[in-house]
Amino acid sequence: MLEIRNLWKSFNTDTEFEIPIFRGFNISIDDKSLTAVIGANGCGKSTLLNLISGSLRADDGEILLKGYDIASLPEEERALHIGKVHQNPTMGVAPSLTILENLSLASKKGEPFGLRRLIRSERLDIFVSLLKDLGLGLEDKLNTQVKFLSGGQRQSLSLVMAAMKHPDLMLLDEHTAALDPKTSQVVMEKTRELLDKYHITTIMVSHHIGDAIKYSQRVVMLDKGKIVLDKPSCDTSEEELLTIYQSKIHEKIIA
Repeated sequence: MLEIRNLWKSFNTDTEFEIPIFRGFNISIDDKSLTAVIGANGCGKSTLLNLISGSLRADDGEILLKGYDIASLPEEERALHIGKVHQNPTMGVAPSLTILENLSLASKKGEPFGLRRLIRSERLDIFVSLLKDLGLGLEDKLNTQVKFLSGGQRQSLSLVMAAMKHPDLMLLDEHTAALDPKTSQVVMEKTRELLDKYHITTIMVSHHIGDAIKYSQRVVMLDKGKIVLDKPSCDTSEEELLTIYQSKIHEKIIA
């Protein structure tokens, strides 16, 4: 469904400060699956998602989504097929707009529209139904500005908005990292329910090894832009992943 071939990416190219991230990187992501990507800071996790979404451009290589190479497409065109939820709860929403206005904008993604026709009454029932599925009471706060919501409520709303048009691919970039542990688990459960409902192929970058195993079908660990572990989640454990993770940290300290 998603296939990355011979991906290259460096920062500060052709300078003495060049930082190579990916050098001939390859990976395939199965259709309708959730793949968790983990690893230490600087290993390339978020860079990988940014290269897929188009907020960063690859130096070379192919990014095939449903067989079509999107590597040269601008970010806004990729966004028609890719949903993304960021670590910062304010990045996936417009805080000064109401919940209803945010949902209306998301529902018009990829369509021409004028502001006077932004909110359509026939879509209200759809929005209310989507929010009820979250079980957070947001359906009763349609006219509340998003800036007054909690971090967990914002991330849950971001998830609904990102999934509303049933994208081919969902990217979750540490989307619970800014939340407290209790809220994080609530958002992860809502994430699983939403993705299972729409069968959306998903890549989730996570800093939490337990969540990576619990909520995914496959765990991929990166180190210096390379895959150092790639296993079905059911065949691994937190202990195994922590051992590999700590060994990589130790290698960096020794180096």
